[in-house]
Amino acid sequence: MRRPFAPRSRSAGKGIAMIIWINGAFGAGKTQTAYELRRRIKHAYVYDPENAGYFIRENVPPAIREGDFQNYPMWRTFNREMLDYIASRFSGVILVPMTVTDRAYWDEMAGALAEKHGVRHFILCARRETLLRRLASRLEGRRSWAAGQIDRCIAAFERDIQGEKLYTDTMSIRETAEQIAALAGVALTEDRRSGPRRVFDRVLTQLRHIR
Repeated sequence: MRRPFAPRSRSAGKGIAMIIWINGAFGAGKTQTAYELRRRIKHAYVYDPENAGYFIRENVPPAIREGDFQNYPMWRTFNREMLDYIASRFSGVILVPMTVTDRAYWDEMAGALAEKHGVRHFILCARRETLLRRLASRLEGRRSWAAGQIDRCIAAFERDIQGEKLYTDTMSIRETAEQIAALAGVALTEDRRSGPRRVFDRVLTQLRHIR
């Protein structure tokens, strides 16, 4: 039987890391799931590649600005190198909640990282109406940019991007996180929070990630 992945504290500048990349359409629950896992894994860190994208977008002249920051080569390079840097020094689980649907971009980033580090890739799947309902709960309507990407994302995950798929239409964030941990062989601490505290934590996570 395979032993569960047991994160350890950092020592001597060397890391024994696992990267868990949580993919999926916008509204699938990637960020909430990542932070749910972080709360219950002793040594875990959430790395958000979007932060580099917003920095690049704000520092590029409008005349040459891309509609999607993933199209900037430096966004892909920076995030790949940052994750490589962290994984080489941090002994624990690195959680990456990020939608990537372009196969070439995926290979350039996660494919390259997998050559050096342990990378587990999970795709959170849900029906279109489920995704729209979840987006609406965070005040993004059917005409929002995120909603407009749903069909493209669903098609890409069916055709181009391979990973371990979790169908989350009837799953809670807690159940999704626990299933990812079980599949990845990562031990979770007991969740002793009350129901209201869990709700508070998720609302706080949502508010902190309003762009």
